[in-house]
Amino acid sequence: MSVTIKYVEPGSPCDVAGLKSGYKLVSINGKEIVDVLDYRFYQNDKKIKLVAQIDGKPKQFKIKKGEYEELGLGFETYLMDSQRSCRNNCVFCFIDQLPKGMRESLYFKDDDSRLSFLFGNYITLTNITEHEVERIIKLHISPINISVHTTNSELRCKMMNNRFAGDSLKILYRLAKAGIEINCQLVLCPGYNDGEELERSLSDLIKLKSVRSIAAVPVGLTAHREGLAPLEAFNEQTAAAVLDIMDRFGEECINKYGERRVFAADEFYLLAKRSMPQPEFYEEFLQIENGVGMWSLFLSEALEAIDNLEIKLDTPRHISVATGEAAYPLIKNIVDNASLKWHNLYCKVYKIKNNFFGGKITVTGLITGQDIITQLSKEELGDAVLISANMLRHEGDKFLDDVTLEALSEELKTRVVTVENDGAEFISALLEG
Repeated sequence: MSVTIKYVEPGSPCDVAGLKSGYKLVSINGKEIVDVLDYRFYQNDKKIKLVAQIDGKPKQFKIKKGEYEELGLGFETYLMDSQRSCRNNCVFCFIDQLPKGMRESLYFKDDDSRLSFLFGNYITLTNITEHEVERIIKLHISPINISVHTTNSELRCKMMNNRFAGDSLKILYRLAKAGIEINCQLVLCPGYNDGEELERSLSDLIKLKSVRSIAAVPVGLTAHREGLAPLEAFNEQTAAAVLDIMDRFGEECINKYGERRVFAADEFYLLAKRSMPQPEFYEEFLQIENGVGMWSLFLSEALEAIDNLEIKLDTPRHISVATGEAAYPLIKNIVDNASLKWHNLYCKVYKIKNNFFGGKITVTGLITGQDIITQLSKEELGDAVLISANMLRHEGDKFLDDVTLEALSEELKTRVVTVENDGAEFISALLEG
């Protein structure tokens, strides 16, 4: 198998060696290159013997470079082949709950093991080949993020609507036995994998030494579930029950491994009306992208910035912040603290209701441009309105509903400033953004 080289970075080791676009990459130091993982791992040596195919004939190139220096090759796609889609039909799948008419890329369900290592995506293991399993073990690729949901094989098949979903758990145990670090995700659905089933899953997973973290995340339900399996949302009582179980197993891990390992998403604490744990509770924040510890870390960063920043506001500053319903108390608390120090700061925090998804989704990252426009277009927003960068797609230019930042600014008649998910950056944006 060979992969066509799309371009060669000028001045790179491969450019110096004479490789050209259109050549086909075959192997590096005798190792066949199938995709981006092969390429990234085998290019790290200082001395490279690279074989490329030119007009159907192989040619060897000898390359000397710095260790870990990039070879400088580019390909048609980042993965060097097509991205693999999910083969499951999970009862809780959020993509199945999207309204019609959104951009096509939003409906693609990825389940690609390479994306787990490269970008932290979670995979189900139902779409992984034996070659990939062996490669992960051989190259000791870590960490791998796995959507487990339950260790009950029959229940996993039922929840994922895939008769192979139970058998694929064997791969998890193989990886763990080989010492591959694993982060586990459990999307919890009331009546399915909470309660005793949650206890069973946690009991099974904490036995595996290489499982570094386990996160429980509540199922997200939109108003667009026509024809889908009936599911209930968590309430105060059921969320509290989940927290009790997670805390118990977390304490067990502390006694066994010296670290907590078991964490519930911030949303469970909000639903159960319980105080958020302190930052040290979350140790290395291994599951922060799953909304685990995000609240606590953001608050601590912001309060530290308020204490330490010596910025002076010589003239009054009038701005606004738009955030989701779940994060509103957090953002309001931070803004109030900032206003106590900077008396010339006048900032109003707006709680945006997610009507686009039917009102049940409260996280900031799923707020759409049209909901912000509808709810804020008649408000006095001041010199700027701050929004979370999480509301936008990876390119940072559009919301889920394809409203652009430029269009939002025009509709609101003020500047729109995006802020990364960092408490200190948020304070800086309040004062200077």
